[in-house]
Amino acid sequence: MNLQLALDRMSREDCFQAIEDTKESIDWIEVGTGVIKEYGMEIVREIKKAFPHKTLVADMKTCDAGKHEAVQAFEAGADITTVMSFSADQTIKDTLKVAEDFHGRIMIDLLGVKDEARIRELSDIGVDLVSLHFGKDMQETGEMQEEDLFTLVKHYPHLQVAVAGGINLGSLPSILDHRPDTLIVGSGITKSSDRQDTAVKMKGMITNYEANDSNRQR
Repeated sequence: MNLQLALDRMSREDCFQAIEDTKESIDWIEVGTGVIKEYGMEIVREIKKAFPHKTLVADMKTCDAGKHEAVQAFEAGADITTVMSFSADQTIKDTLKVAEDFHGRIMIDLLGVKDEARIRELSDIGVDLVSLHFGKDMQETGEMQEEDLFTLVKHYPHLQVAVAGGINLGSLPSILDHRPDTLIVGSGITKSSDRQDTAVKMKGMITNYEANDSNRQR
């Protein structure tokens, strides 16, 4: 499982400091939508240049003009860019084609999806990476539960699944039991009093779970 550090609602300087603090434990770096809106594609370029060996996710949350925005992200150095699941199928197809041209990937953000039928449609047009996004507003209202999210994708084992939304040291164990491919952690690390220690502990929990899971399957 990958540990993805999500950088959002942070200054440029704090973004770089957070990566520096956690670089030994994280696998993927996400430049959040808010950070991109504040600093533009230049910060994507800067982070890729500073940390070239990390997988870089540009959380563009594209919903239209897919070809243009995907090109922007990949030319800036992103390895993955995000597209909203409610986008038109043609928009998603366009971004998938751009990703293929740049040897990158598209992560489809499933925020708001409640019907498995949309997962089937996405799979049929070639999507292979999705993000189960337990949004902040959903967390507050109890509109959708963790179990509901994972149920959406349980019949699509070929999909690689990332999960985001309030993950911290306390909630991580229950998320691990769903065996996602990538765990996206934002404030659970970035607002920690000791980011390095928190990231190390999270990565350790992931590693231990995978080792124990492997032993159970023998």
